[in-house]
Amino acid sequence: MALKFKFTTREEIPAEQQSLYIERDGTWVLDAEGVVEKSKLDEIRNNQTALIKERDEIKKRFEGIDPDEVRRLAEEKEKLELQAKGHKPEEIEKVVEGRLKNAKSEWDKQFTAVTAERDALNARLTAIQIDQGVTTVATKRGLRPTAIPDISARARNVFRLVNGVPTAFEADGKTVRYGKDGITPMTIDEWIDSQVAEAPHLFESNAGGGSGSSAAAPGGAIRQGMKNPFKRETWNLTEQMKLQKSDPGLAARLKAAAN
Repeated sequence: MALKFKFTTREEIPAEQQSLYIERDGTWVLDAEGVVEKSKLDEIRNNQTALIKERDEIKKRFEGIDPDEVRRLAEEKEKLELQAKGHKPEEIEKVVEGRLKNAKSEWDKQFTAVTAERDALNARLTAIQIDQGVTTVATKRGLRPTAIPDISARARNVFRLVNGVPTAFEADGKTVRYGKDGITPMTIDEWIDSQVAEAPHLFESNAGGGSGSSAAAPGGAIRQGMKNPFKRETWNLTEQMKLQKSDPGLAARLKAAAN
């Protein structure tokens, strides 16, 4: 069962989950790093969208304009205006240089501030979207509530947002990690399946749900006496397919035990 983010009162929290929640602003919220309410996530997304739109409008507005040429023409215009007021050439150069320096400094500050805000929002959105996506899928697979920080940290080393979609990368951070079909990038669901097999201590013994998962003993071990559908003497293709669908981690352990 997926963990709820917030309860109105402590009494609403299931007894076995009460240690996972803390009181905040009169309500009880899940004490987990990187997990926020959907409204906060939507707010960050809207801010990011607005910043991207603002950036694109600025780019469109100045598309086809050569900044150096504009600066040169502006300097020439200002020089002519100052000359018309009776300033000497050497005075004109100093005045123009000073004004341009101040204008450039102010523009650089504004541009840096907008860029920093955009990058910060993007980084926060990435962390939240990946954390929540991974936590949701992993919880359905039987993730232990205490393992949420661990699984989130692991996911951040693998996934990044690409065009708004969590995409898996290899350890070099550049090469896309592909899924089972070898063509499309690995999905969060596929990655969680691999974690069930590689880090069974993060999941309850019945990770994945369904009749196939009940065959696993505490700690992810295979229960003694159960029939292994991958062994030659108890081969059962139907049961194999059920296990692959309901509990890929257990299916992988049973298959390995059969060899």
